[in-house]
Amino acid sequence: MQDIIHIDMDAFYASVEQRDFPKYRNKPVVVGGDPEQRGVVATCSYEARIFGIHSAMPCAHAKRLCPDAIFVRPRFELYREISQQIRDIMFSYTDLVEPLSLDEAYLDVTHSKRSFGSPTLVAKAIKNEIKHVTGLTASAGISYNKFLAKIASDLDKPNGLTLITEKQGPEFVKQLPIGKFHGIGPATEGKMKDLGIYSGEDLLSWDIKELKPIFGKVSDYYFYAARGVDHRKVISHRQRKSIGSEKTYNEDLGDKMEMLSRLEKLAEEVWLDLKTKRMTARTITIKVKFNNFVQLTRSVTLGNDISNLQDITSPLQDLLDKANVSGRQVRLLGVSVSKLTSLEQLDEEQLSLL
Repeated sequence: MQDIIHIDMDAFYASVEQRDFPKYRNKPVVVGGDPEQRGVVATCSYEARIFGIHSAMPCAHAKRLCPDAIFVRPRFELYREISQQIRDIMFSYTDLVEPLSLDEAYLDVTHSKRSFGSPTLVAKAIKNEIKHVTGLTASAGISYNKFLAKIASDLDKPNGLTLITEKQGPEFVKQLPIGKFHGIGPATEGKMKDLGIYSGEDLLSWDIKELKPIFGKVSDYYFYAARGVDHRKVISHRQRKSIGSEKTYNEDLGDKMEMLSRLEKLAEEVWLDLKTKRMTARTITIKVKFNNFVQLTRSVTLGNDISNLQDITSPLQDLLDKANVSGRQVRLLGVSVSKLTSLEQLDEEQLSLL
């Protein structure tokens, strides 16, 4: 049996802003774009959530829901620094840490480096250390698999600590509303309710052979999750597939040379990120979203690894031509690179050839 902990920081970005600026404390804080423009909510404080504000909501809508909300621009560089502090704390307890984003991760503490007698006490120690080092609170879910640990961390937010034991698991899932299953979004929830599946107990009555024609490959996950079973392991090192930067503009872009200039600025950010992470790449991709929300990508793969900024910027004009942007209005542009290789790996390969 595994001992899995899911750590989820409480309203992470907003909590950082409230920590650093006392005037924001106990007030509805929204981290995101300009409510007068096209910005969206990255996250918001619990005081803002009372008004129905949530992540990915247009900031203009959030402003209508809560006119007194305080809108703050995100400070991602700082959030990444704090996230690394939190990650370092996690790795001091176990080598099996699987980050999902800046503010959450799975930990397998079955064989923890710092044993406290139970996984619940390990989770409590991690929460306390995060609070001591960063001044922020985290919620922790503890269970025998990832599915239930993830759900448990959300049950008593903020600053929660919830255990679901192997004995409790199957019965707990029976009572769980289908929309609370991790991985089931609003569209799938609606589809399931149309089939009469409102809870884990309803899902339990369906066989895999019945689920497959409707839900495809994910049917296995639904079938086992309804029984409180999840065989997924905590994967410590997940290979990154791409590095990119994109921006939604306050005003649509209609001039092709202006678009190219904006792409070159995004390419500079990507190149800086590549250097910081000591990586290189071979495929360059641009992303274009038009004002009617139609989106497309165009890519090129180089014969050699990217070694300077010009390697990224040189193909941009050709890729933009292939995107057929002339005479059209563009609201978003993005640049990314893929087929990544670490510089350390390249050095090892060159040494082996020598």
